Amino acid sequence: MQSAPQQIVEEPRMGAELGNRYLPLLKGKRVGLVVNQTSLVGRSHLVDTLLRQGIQVKTIFAPEHGFRGEEADGATIKDGRDARSGLPVRSLYGATRKPTPEMLKDLDVLVFDIQDVGARFYTFSSTLHYVMEAAAEQGKTVIVLDRPNPNGHYVDGPVLEPQFKTFVGLNPVPVVHGLTMGELAQMINGEGWLAGGKKCSLTVIPVEGYTHATRYKLPVRPSPNLPTAHSVDLYATLCLFEGTDVSVGRGTAMPFEVIGAPTQPSTRPFSFTPTPNPASTAPPQKGKLCYGLDLRQTNGDIGFTLKYLLDFYQQSTDKANFFNKGFERLVGTAALRQQIIAGKSEAEIRKTWEPALGQYKAMRKKYLLYPEA
Repeated sequence: MQSAPQQIVEEPRMGAELGNRYLPLLKGKRVGLVVNQTSLVGRSHLVDTLLRQGIQVKTIFAPEHGFRGEEADGATIKDGRDARSGLPVRSLYGATRKPTPEMLKDLDVLVFDIQDVGARFYTFSSTLHYVMEAAAEQGKTVIVLDRPNPNGHYVDGPVLEPQFKTFVGLNPVPVVHGLTMGELAQMINGEGWLAGGKKCSLTVIPVEGYTHATRYKLPVRPSPNLPTAHSVDLYATLCLFEGTDVSVGRGTAMPFEVIGAPTQPSTRPFSFTPTPNPASTAPPQKGKLCYGLDLRQTNGDIGFTLKYLLDFYQQSTDKANFFNKGFERLVGTAALRQQIIAGKSEAEIRKTWEPALGQYKAMRKKYLLYPEA
């Protein structure tokens, strides 16, 4: 658990706002942008900002939820064209998750500017990894316009084990990795995590006025089911429930702020019924009354905790079907399911994380761009 963070602020200047540092690197280059609705320079989208500056933007690459960030969870993103700029939009969340040589052949530079939330299974970090990997293979440059990590003030959780490497966890980092995208990009390069140990030509434009003790409140929702600062705080803890029969409130107005399931006791103090909505067209436990907890008034600074997961397993009326096959992909380790079934306490479980977590924390220090306090 982490110490109390500082007051939430919104003053840091994003990498994208520091045009004097990166515009010279783009002049005369053919540019591809890996962006979504969070890629703002003040009130202007990065695409529009660069076009006004005369930068030769050729392609937009869209991650999960799409270029405008409006697609439902898990929805396949299709290629298309941006109505405003007329630029082609190529999907990196569908049949193709790594840019192909054909996609990159007419580009010199790839600019990555997407707001992350600091949890390993939030897929924008996997998109970054694959963009870097493709760039390394095709001899292209990647520029990361950095943004604060709203959960960057601590590091916690089990480190991903290699056998559970998937798109919801590509790199051997903890659930809460404590890095900005710029720092993670440097770690991916520095530790040789790209295929074949290749290195990507990488430039990071850091945030001004940010430290890892700074609590940053996101001005734009990073994805449809993280609509509030509180949901962003709770995301790392509650996302583990997506590997169980417990709903995290997808299909309600309270995603990642409530938890419940039909297999929980009806004496639970809160209940809800998930129904399809634009953010979640097929929510887990659709149409079923879920008994659970309303966490909207809880302290969002509790950090990453297993207390809810342990409680809901212990109270489940169907323990045999509590976990689903995706649980290990999210937690990144084979041990946690068995530890929970065996009745281990959170303190006992945390002790098993310490060796790998300690090694990670020592490695992390090599790549930090911002002070810890």
